[in-house]
Amino acid sequence: MTSWQHFSFENLPVSPWRNGGGETREILSWPPGEADFDWRASIATIAQDGPFSAFPGVDRSITLLSGGGVHLLCEPEINHHLSEAGTPFAFSGDIALNASLPGGTTTDFNIMTRRNRCFAQVISTAKSPSVSLNDGGVLYAIRGTWQWPDGRQFGGGEGFFNAALADAHHGGESVEITALSDNGLLLWAKITR
Repeated sequence: MTSWQHFSFENLPVSPWRNGGGETREILSWPPGEADFDWRASIATIAQDGPFSAFPGVDRSITLLSGGGVHLLCEPEINHHLSEAGTPFAFSGDIALNASLPGGTTTDFNIMTRRNRCFAQVISTAKSPSVSLNDGGVLYAIRGTWQWPDGRQFGGGEGFFNAALADAHHGGESVEITALSDNGLLLWAKITR
């Protein structure tokens, strides 16, 4: 049994990409420390046009957080523009995509799940969501301030923490996350098995 853990973007470990095109900040990987992960959450900074690595047997979801957008291309399967922050896009990790940056450097929220072990559903909301503690997953506040039932706050502003749930078994309990800002935007990446 695990509980909510907090993280901040600035304190996440940074791993430069081998091709020099960007860097990844891992939020968490489950099980911890396993190369053969069940699921993994991270934030990528894409700094230049180039390929995405293929991850056979893995399903992926990417959500633009900031920047001028990303064009993902692998004809004929995928020709997709990430142009609006907070809009998730799911695709198979079996496909080796090329990414181009029409507006320069971007940051992007990424979820990877090992196919046949678990499944991710990434939900973007400006309203107060109900989050099941029986599931694993990650909450990421793109903007605005949010509050736990116990009064703790987190958010997308400077000096605020975001929140992560590694993997949990709490008998189906759920909690309401309260939006404290009119312009808030929250991602809930829910992991089910």
